[in-house]
Amino acid sequence: MTVHFIGAGPGAADLITVRGQQLLGRCGLCLYPGSLTPTDLLAHCRPGARLVDTANLTLDEIVAELVAAHEQGHDIARLCSGDPAVYSAVAEQMRRLDAAGVPYDVTPGVPAFAAAAAVLGRELTVPTVGQSLIITRAQARSTSMPDGEDLATLGASGATLALHLAVNRIEQVVEELLPNYGEDCPAAVVAQASQDGERVLRGTLGDIAQQVRDAGITRAAMIFVGKVLAAESFPDSFLYSAGRPRG
Repeated sequence: MTVHFIGAGPGAADLITVRGQQLLGRCGLCLYPGSLTPTDLLAHCRPGARLVDTANLTLDEIVAELVAAHEQGHDIARLCSGDPAVYSAVAEQMRRLDAAGVPYDVTPGVPAFAAAAAVLGRELTVPTVGQSLIITRAQARSTSMPDGEDLATLGASGATLALHLAVNRIEQVVEELLPNYGEDCPAAVVAQASQDGERVLRGTLGDIAQQVRDAGITRAAMIFVGKVLAAESFPDSFLYSAGRPRG
């Protein structure tokens, strides 16, 4: 049987993919991150399926559940918030499943940064303004960042930044980015994108930290920094240009 790693999306139950929803309806076991999974999403699970909240489980306990269910002949849904490709901790689960000889596949989901950009009503790649997006995080009580991936180094590119897991260190983020982006650089914070408690802050590097503190935002938020957030005067994309050869 197979372990299906499924991107649950950013929070709203209807932002899971059709494939992900169909897999939930087939599996006899569903492991899900309790603090991040809406109850409405679990309603898609097969009637009688066993539901396991992984919020308080260790990696070894999670893998033991997956392996045991596989040995019992069950297909397993392993829900991941957002998209499994970004900050989902699936790499170490896959490594252990490989060692145990348990097959798995991956169904992508709507990543948090995409949902937050949709809330802002902004494209993150605007012609001549910004064509590169760096998805990263700030160093906190978590795995150390690799050498060369600190914000000061990444910010030297001037690319648009999308920061996960960083809102509690917003002052540090601002301090490290100011030398490369300047106080007037547009910035935004979207908390709980697509969820009932969704909140949006727009400003600049000079004022966004104070806005975050005043709003009391401490979790489940994306930080964006870059000129694309306020871009107005830019040429149309070549994609739909009348001068572009077609046929």
